Amino acid sequence: MEENIELAESLYKRISVILLKEWDSIGVQNFPEAFNEYDSYVMPLYKMLIDKKPLQDIFEYLVWAESQHMGLSIVDRQHTHLVAEKLKGLSD
Repeated sequence: MEENIELAESLYKRISVILLKEWDSIGVQNFPEAFNEYDSYVMPLYKMLIDKKPLQDIFEYLVWAESQHMGLSIVDRQHTHLVAEKLKGLSD
């Protein structure tokens, strides 16, 4: 049981790091006070990975987050796809 909790916490943290260090849609990774800026996206992504959702679902969620939730007018879909692949790789 404790091992499962540790695995879950590890996956959660790895998702968070990828979002901040590699996705970083609004460019906050160099501001320590913003280290948790993307935390609201971690749990939905965690659930997608646990549920073995396809790469396309993860990609579409990230695009939605950037364009609809954050309101960004330009989304680098190629970069976002690479991030989605990296996230998907956490559960493979």
